[in-house]
Amino acid sequence: MSGTLYIVGTPIGNLGDLSPRALETLSQADFIAAEDTRVTLKLLNHFELKKPMTSYFEHNRREKGEQIADRIAAGESCALVTDAGMPAISDPGEDLVKLCHDRGIPVRVVPGPTAFASALALSGMPAGRFTFEGFLSMNRQTRRAHLASLQQETRTMLFYEAPHKLTRTLQDLQETFGPDREIALVRELTKIHEEVLRLTLGEACAYYETTQPKGEFVLVVAGKPEEGETAFTPEEAQALAARYVAEGLAPSAAAKKAARESGLKKAEIYKALLTEEETDG
Repeated sequence: MSGTLYIVGTPIGNLGDLSPRALETLSQADFIAAEDTRVTLKLLNHFELKKPMTSYFEHNRREKGEQIADRIAAGESCALVTDAGMPAISDPGEDLVKLCHDRGIPVRVVPGPTAFASALALSGMPAGRFTFEGFLSMNRQTRRAHLASLQQETRTMLFYEAPHKLTRTLQDLQETFGPDREIALVRELTKIHEEVLRLTLGEACAYYETTQPKGEFVLVVAGKPEEGETAFTPEEAQALAARYVAEGLAPSAAAKKAARESGLKKAEIYKALLTEEETDG
């Protein structure tokens, strides 16, 4: 293992997800570069491993990156880990990997859990094409500019978000994409309270006005429907919603279900449905 950087994926919640190969790599590496050594120590203690560690995180990545690369170039092997998931994915490990490539240092990967890929698979949203957007900036102007650049995006979009910023982000998403755009809110992946909520952005904003967000979130947002993507006419979508009302659904729920199946806007279907009821009445 001499003179190599190993990118090692670690569990995103359930320690049982650490692979045998990852465990072997951690045990054989000369040292571990960790985002937070305290978090990694808990992982090592769980598997009864003792290994020298050095911290490598956002605010020391330039200075520490050179030091780590020097040690690897001198013949040591290093396992790079982040607090959870795959290093270098929305993570400062990206810089260390690039530095090693630039210096001709061998880099190997030991795959592990990745939050956005797990959330996408769990969400039930279209997964054939997607774009990972990571964390939105805390700067309001930068965040809005980022979202504005995605207004015409047709692929499924994935964002990471912390609980204390969730309500503000949902409001910004609603302003950008409209209240009828679908979203899957995935939280606490692989943990006891793992949850997926499939809502519209308007419903998500309303829900979290009265519910305290808990846990780390992956937001899976539907892309803009492509022109000609839906095979339903407005009349057919209205008829579909009317059928659901006849089966016992409330008009709002019927319009929402018909919107999901037709690709048309819930608000337009709902308005047409109410107009029809008034006419029939």
